[in-house]
Amino acid sequence: MENTAVKITQWIGTIESILAHTALFVVSFLFIFAGIRTDTVLLVLTTVVSLEAIYLAIFIQMTINRNTESLEEVEEDIEEIQEGVKEIESEVEEISEDVEELTEDIDKIQASDAQEAAAETTTRRALESIEKDMQKLLVDIEALKRTQ
Repeated sequence: MENTAVKITQWIGTIESILAHTALFVVSFLFIFAGIRTDTVLLVLTTVVSLEAIYLAIFIQMTINRNTESLEEVEEDIEEIQEGVKEIESEVEEISEDVEELTEDIDKIQASDAQEAAAETTTRRALESIEKDMQKLLVDIEALKRTQ
């Protein structure tokens, strides 16, 4: 029944519907020329038009109800999507915070590595200096041994 109502509602909005209604009105007025009383033709025509208007109003209301239900479903989908977006935004914020923490940790590690490298360089230079001094001492000790 509902499918029929949908088809009728869709057909009413077409050029074919306008042509069919126009033909029916012309034919109904031709009955007057065929000898049927004018008040009878107008009574039948008025009754038919009134019934058609009632049914059209019902069909239109059914279409509105169906569209309203569809819109409610769309609204629910939109709400679900908005909730999903909020969850994603929250997760992105958490990830962003984690990235900031990791960046800070990397900066600290790099600073620590730079300090360790500087300390190693200083230690290496000190050891090289001590080694040179030891070599001079050995040379001096050898020279002293020879002079004795």
